[in-house]
Amino acid sequence: MSYAQHYAQHIERLLALYTDALLATGNFEAVLIHSGSARYHYADDQTSPFRAYGHFSHWLPASRPEQVLLILPGQTPVYFQVVPTDFWYEQTAHLDDWVAAQWQVQPLERSAAIAEALQGIPGVEIPPLARIAFLGENTHFATAMGLPPECHNPSALLQWLDFQRAVKSDYEVACIRAANRQALLGHTAARHAFEAGGSEYAIHMAYLQACHILDEETPYTNIVALDEKAAILHYQHKRRQSGERSQVLLIDAGCKVNGYCSDITRTFTRPHTAPLFGDLVEAMTALQQSLIRKVRPGIPYPDIHVACHMGITNILLQSGICRGSAEALLEHKVSTLFMPHGVGHLLGIQVHDVGGRMKNARGETQAPPPEYPSLRTTRSTAIGQVFTIEPGLYFIPVLLDPERDGPRAKYIDWDLVDTLTPLGGIRIEDNVLVTAGGVENLTRVSI
Repeated sequence: MSYAQHYAQHIERLLALYTDALLATGNFEAVLIHSGSARYHYADDQTSPFRAYGHFSHWLPASRPEQVLLILPGQTPVYFQVVPTDFWYEQTAHLDDWVAAQWQVQPLERSAAIAEALQGIPGVEIPPLARIAFLGENTHFATAMGLPPECHNPSALLQWLDFQRAVKSDYEVACIRAANRQALLGHTAARHAFEAGGSEYAIHMAYLQACHILDEETPYTNIVALDEKAAILHYQHKRRQSGERSQVLLIDAGCKVNGYCSDITRTFTRPHTAPLFGDLVEAMTALQQSLIRKVRPGIPYPDIHVACHMGITNILLQSGICRGSAEALLEHKVSTLFMPHGVGHLLGIQVHDVGGRMKNARGETQAPPPEYPSLRTTRSTAIGQVFTIEPGLYFIPVLLDPERDGPRAKYIDWDLVDTLTPLGGIRIEDNVLVTAGGVENLTRVSI
């Protein structure tokens, strides 16, 4: 199937979902979704890079400010395409034919004209303003349109929609799969730059060039960490000094296709890296693949996380980093010192997509287990969900050093920890789709 066929079915599915949401939550007959407004830096005339609101992007791959969608059950959705007359910035707006075919496009020069334009859409009867829900951050815009405060981001409707976002349509899966293919080109280029002794900056630029993207087009700030910086989970800098003597590269980087994200992490070593660390990378890769094989519909996501910590505990023991029994290490949560984050998260329009801790569409949530507070996803897996599987093993001084004189110290070989700390850590991450038969690895099959 082409994007056109996928997208037509995606819009049909969304119309059905929104119709059900309006019926289930009551109070409203239509939905207006605002893409967002430009954000200016304080006391400045420069704006931050714009990123459209997630529920807007769920419908339309057009990341522009001040755009509005009108969703009415049983009607072709309406896109108020706001294109200002402007000589300061490029304002040309383009929709591919396969996108435009699913919309009634209403071109406007000013977003302020939308209130009036609502009443003049051919063949569309607009409900009273008090029966139109507004979704978006700029509620001042909604007020200016005459929508009362009780229409602004109604929680029951948003909870229903957030919960449904976890299950992806064929169109969404196709976009995420394509985003994986694109990102893998960048990961290959980054590995080559690393092997050639490139700096973090040079590796980062190699990734962007291979993907044919700008920094602001990445779904999140690329993590390009050499050696000890790999122990900083969201390391944000790009050192310029030569990486000629570097031993380890941890790169966490993705791409976006039609607004949908990929999120891939790889850890590479060079020939002069300590052999034990290379063995750890192989063991973590094997663990990650075994965790993916456990995925199937209807299992609690925390079960994958618990299995991850059991696997890391075994690796710590087999490598000699820890001593004692697996039972003792698990009881004292020693593995959490080496992997403090969750094993993964929902993925889609947002890298950390919404609804990860929701139990149902009514907004009830399931907190993570107390011993694993950073786990972002606690719901049960379902056919069509896309999420990441990303176990890690790190040597993080701020976590390990306070333990040297504590009750868990006896389980850890501190000389070995000190030897491995300059190498930072390891993370391996793929993006997976839950299928009726189990799981599809969107990252590995996209190579």
